[in-house]
Amino acid sequence: MHSFVNCFTPFKSSIANVILPERFTFPFYYQPHPLSLLAVKGLQNYLEHQTAWQHDFGFVNKHASASGKMFGVLVVQNLAGELGYLSAFSGKLADQSIVDNFVPPVFDTFSKDGFFLIGQSEINQINDHLESLQSNVEIEDFSLLLAELIKEAESHIASYREVIIEGRKQRKAKREVAKKTLDEHALGHINEQLSKESIKEKNQLRGLKLFWQDKTTVVENQLTQLTDEIEQLKQQRKVLSNALQQTLFNHYRFLNIKGEEKNLNAIFDEIPERTPPAGSGDCAAPKLLQYAFHHNLKPITMAEFWWGAAPKSEIRQHKNFYGSCQGKCQPILGHMLSGIELDDNPLLINPAVGKTLDIVYQDEHMLVINKPSEFLSVPGKNIEDSVYSRIRAQFPEATGPLIVHRLDMSTSGLMVIALTKRAHKKLQQQFISRVVEKRYVALIDGDLLTQSGVISLPLRVDLNDRPRQVVCYNYGKSAETSWQVIAKNEGERGKFTRVHLYPKTGRTHQLRMHCAHVDGLNMPIVGDDLYGHKAKRLHLHAAYLAFMHPVTKEKMVFEAAEQF
Repeated sequence: MHSFVNCFTPFKSSIANVILPERFTFPFYYQPHPLSLLAVKGLQNYLEHQTAWQHDFGFVNKHASASGKMFGVLVVQNLAGELGYLSAFSGKLADQSIVDNFVPPVFDTFSKDGFFLIGQSEINQINDHLESLQSNVEIEDFSLLLAELIKEAESHIASYREVIIEGRKQRKAKREVAKKTLDEHALGHINEQLSKESIKEKNQLRGLKLFWQDKTTVVENQLTQLTDEIEQLKQQRKVLSNALQQTLFNHYRFLNIKGEEKNLNAIFDEIPERTPPAGSGDCAAPKLLQYAFHHNLKPITMAEFWWGAAPKSEIRQHKNFYGSCQGKCQPILGHMLSGIELDDNPLLINPAVGKTLDIVYQDEHMLVINKPSEFLSVPGKNIEDSVYSRIRAQFPEATGPLIVHRLDMSTSGLMVIALTKRAHKKLQQQFISRVVEKRYVALIDGDLLTQSGVISLPLRVDLNDRPRQVVCYNYGKSAETSWQVIAKNEGERGKFTRVHLYPKTGRTHQLRMHCAHVDGLNMPIVGDDLYGHKAKRLHLHAAYLAFMHPVTKEKMVFEAAEQF
């Protein structure tokens, strides 16, 4: 384990005029405190100039394996009252879990002669044995032979079924003729003969099935002899992997300021998912707090930032600040920060207080409203106030679900509301069939050189950090956006481009992702606190909406000017 000296970094510049925060950072949404900014400046300066190790952050060679990394700083106060900061990275750095000047992992999975490497070695031996067994050419040969036999058997049996069908037709015809031409004695004799023919055909079909079954069984047994050991090894590997994982989770033990310790299994046993996601406990924030508690250092404030190129699937801005992830870190930090007074959770604060809904059109069937930014479309997990709740209160006689489509909380602009079940059904059909015309206005952070284009990037939720979205070609839903430049301007922070956005689909955060992602416009929307930089508001507005009236079939066109 690192020494105290290696991990604690005193501030080099004067901090005499910096006021300490009254409460600790709410880790999932924050503005960095001045002390955190000083610590980040020191760490980033180190990252730019150090020569002790090498890590491919994707600055030069942007190949598939190159990617940036999340770093974190924790400002702490030691028992002598001295202020300084700790530094950490998520996962591994330069293929190492322990690197000088950074706090160590909560548990060193890769320590030599540790149980994890021993267990991994045993599993790797099974994998090598499996690879050897699975490469046996006889498995493929017998598999192909079995498939051919099954196909041949099906063909022969199907052919003989046709013979039986034809025979049944002929016997039926003979019976009809016999009924008309033969006496009762002769008719009985011919029916007996025809019945014997039918029984003979059925027996021959049964014999044919048994013949092919015997042939395929011989090959199946030969194939089973080769694959049984493979299945047994796979089951053995599964048992060993699960046992190793549980042991590993038990060794990840996290402290809090009260000296209470919990392992990963105990922490995640208290939430619905129960099983910790891969990499839980290896993020920067838990490492920093664990070291501080273990060494009697008082946490003052914290910040995490991204360093390097973004992964292909995610949106990460170099040097940008990010909150701790929800899936892996929220349960862990919930325990670790117990007993520490935190900044307010903004997710519990209703951003719609004092805001009103502007109704731009109303009849007995529907409404069109102009939603303010930072206003939920439907009730959230913690906040009830929303477009739905306001409309439900204002129009208590309205029937049906009301909400036909949604806008993100941070997006302003036009929304259509159905006041009857019939109107809701007819309007929703138009959105589903994509005949509704939608146009958004966005101000993006940068100088867009091309004038128009189409972005097609499939999206899905980031399972470890909801509500963030990621680009995923395997499991994402198709998402397409057309765009067009309408104006350019310059401000104190640089150049900006105003664009029209025309979403063909309506995925969560689609326009925000398509603007910010490197394979999209590669420029986030101004004020996008998830995929870009926070500002007074998200500069995205639903400015134009056109559709057919759900009852009169008249084309309805609405426009609402943006407020930025």
